[in-house]
Amino acid sequence: MIKDSLKIKSRKGSFETLPLLCLTVAAFLFPPYLSIAQQEKKTVPDTIPQQEKKLYPDGTTGLVLEVSSDDYLKKKRPPNEFEGTYSTIRIGLGYIAEGAAYSQNAVFKKQMDSAGLVFENKFETRDARIMASGVFKTERTFSWKFGMMYDGDKKVWLLRETGLTIGVPELLGHIFIGRTKEGYSMVKVMNGHSPWAAERQMSLDVIPILADGIKWFGYEPRSRVFWNLGYFNDFISKDQSFSTFAWQYDARIGWMPFYNKEKNRLLHIATNFRYGKPYQGKITLKSRPESNPAPQIINTGTFTADKSIHFGGEAYYSTGRLLIGSEVNLHKFNASAGEDHSFFGGDVSVSYLFTKTSRPYLTTGSIFGFVPVRKSAFKGGWGEWEVMVRFSSLDLDDGSIHGGKFWRITPMVNWYMTKAFRTEFIYGYGVLDRYNMKGVVQVFQVRLQLTVM
Repeated sequence: MIKDSLKIKSRKGSFETLPLLCLTVAAFLFPPYLSIAQQEKKTVPDTIPQQEKKLYPDGTTGLVLEVSSDDYLKKKRPPNEFEGTYSTIRIGLGYIAEGAAYSQNAVFKKQMDSAGLVFENKFETRDARIMASGVFKTERTFSWKFGMMYDGDKKVWLLRETGLTIGVPELLGHIFIGRTKEGYSMVKVMNGHSPWAAERQMSLDVIPILADGIKWFGYEPRSRVFWNLGYFNDFISKDQSFSTFAWQYDARIGWMPFYNKEKNRLLHIATNFRYGKPYQGKITLKSRPESNPAPQIINTGTFTADKSIHFGGEAYYSTGRLLIGSEVNLHKFNASAGEDHSFFGGDVSVSYLFTKTSRPYLTTGSIFGFVPVRKSAFKGGWGEWEVMVRFSSLDLDDGSIHGGKFWRITPMVNWYMTKAFRTEFIYGYGVLDRYNMKGVVQVFQVRLQLTVM
């Protein structure tokens, strides 16, 4: 979970106000009076590609903000969208509540006793989000985004994605400046309410969920090549708990060998690279068993690391209703006066939509979007039903570090009751290899999710 907030408690317990305006200064490098090519209809990505929302002509849920035409006053707009003098304004919100129960065998209980951890059955608020976004009425596409989140773990409000996006058709894409997701991994970039699984896989926990900086993302339709390049540092986020790196560079570059937008059939292949400097030359890697109410059962403890290099690969094949995907990650940490360490993990998943809908692929951001619901369960329909199974693992043992190994198999069912409301029924079977023992934990979970974008 994100640990940043508008007034954020630092590692030392002090508070400081986050100067958001510092994030936007560089935006003026791209003044709106620069000339761009005329377009029949201008669309821009929202602050983060996965946070955008509008309907594409084919009826699937798209991730674009539409720049209004001159007759916008005559048009009926969504109730959460407004027209201002200088910018459109859209208000969004999200809420997740989840309940989890755990069954542990005797060996797993011994492992938890050794780690000093306790599993408790819970039903709690996972998070709540308030978001605002809009498009400035300038010639060059220029949008903004602001977000706050209530962290159910810490019981505090936290700053989420906030900043500006500038269209740069000269560079076949957009530039974002502010607080955002770095761009490493498709699932890491996607809106946390939209993936097929309830939680992101464990090997992505090594990568911080947010960072402050600048990134350029784009897509070339003729070659079907896409990219995301970014630089981030802790100039503003220093001493905030989510900021585990002093600086980092990210690159995500991929290609679609084929893409049929009408039938939503595609093959997506990408590689991820990240190079960074851990904060104060130290870092701790840890992860929950892909269940947020659970404690972090694998943990390296703090170790020395001057630099880190991360390599990732991702591949997804979609026929529209069927989606098969996998992401793997290798995390290498180097120390000038100590051991070097490497940690590996990944997942493979299969999901299938039983109803006649399909999860849209969005070339702005090169990610999958929200599942569109054709007929609400509250209006005589069945909503949309999806079944998913995933295998995931993370190994945090290397050299003198014995953080543990954990793998999990997760079958689950997603019921998209309406466009805004989703229910998840989740089962997990996991094996922990730690303290020279192998223990088993079973997870029984239900999640209720409300998303208005």
